[in-house]
Amino acid sequence: MEVYLQWITGLFLTLILTIVFTVLFTKIKGNLFEDIRGGIPKAVGIAPFIVMVLLFPEPYKYLIVIIGITAFVDDVIGRKRLTSYLEVGQLVRGLGLIIVMIWGYYLAGPVAILVALMIQIYNIADMQPGVACITTLIMSALSFAILVLLGSVAYYIPVLLFMICLGYMSLDYSGYIMMGEVGNHSFGVALGMCLALVSAEFTKIFLPANVFYPVEFIIMLILFLITAIIIAELRRETLTYYLERYLKIDNPTFGDLLMDVLTGGGLGDLFRKLILENKQIQVKNNFLIALGFRRLLYNPVKVS
Repeated sequence: MEVYLQWITGLFLTLILTIVFTVLFTKIKGNLFEDIRGGIPKAVGIAPFIVMVLLFPEPYKYLIVIIGITAFVDDVIGRKRLTSYLEVGQLVRGLGLIIVMIWGYYLAGPVAILVALMIQIYNIADMQPGVACITTLIMSALSFAILVLLGSVAYYIPVLLFMICLGYMSLDYSGYIMMGEVGNHSFGVALGMCLALVSAEFTKIFLPANVFYPVEFIIMLILFLITAIIIAELRRETLTYYLERYLKIDNPTFGDLLMDVLTGGGLGDLFRKLILENKQIQVKNNFLIALGFRRLLYNPVKVS
């Protein structure tokens, strides 16, 4: 298929499937329908997931398949507890993340670790309508521009992601639908692969082979952090409210907001519970406060 036709197909097929699943999940209800703002169909992100699976190149599309399926299982099951610390969905998604990391490492090397961890920051992005989509549009456009400047033929992949996101985002941005775990995880891994392509192409052109993987990882880490910074900025108001109201972190710094994007949510809280147990660490150093250590070390387990 010609790349231009592929881009157009990605746009309109996503748009059509988004409408179909919005209507379908509204009728099905259950765990696929959130009782907020009068009721919103959840996991409509299965629409762009399907299009990514159909149109993304092999073998990288299989990473999207793995994370998308495990994430959709979580969306369907809902918040069922396995232990006091762990939900069934968290376990399934966690297995998906590990598989993406291992298989991705075989395909692309150490940058696969950061590709898989894009799941974390996109999960936080998706807690506010439109943020995950806007971030995807910005970073996929940036990836396209860099790949074109580097003369890479892989430029069509971030454009494809851009078009798929464009086909999905209107209802999401308006708050009428939710992409769910299947959507934000799929977008996270897909964008992660685009950033990995940028990192690889940049390193391949400017650096010798014997330092390829370490430098590639550093470039990927920079792009990863830029993505997280964009999310923190887009969610500045809501994250500030959340940290002040629910975590009692007074006057949160931008470092706190960024740390919430990097380590917040169920996965980050689970690790904090396991590592800190019942300990509550007070951070008073101004430099560490600026870096966001109050959020990093906030333990959701309350001492009775």
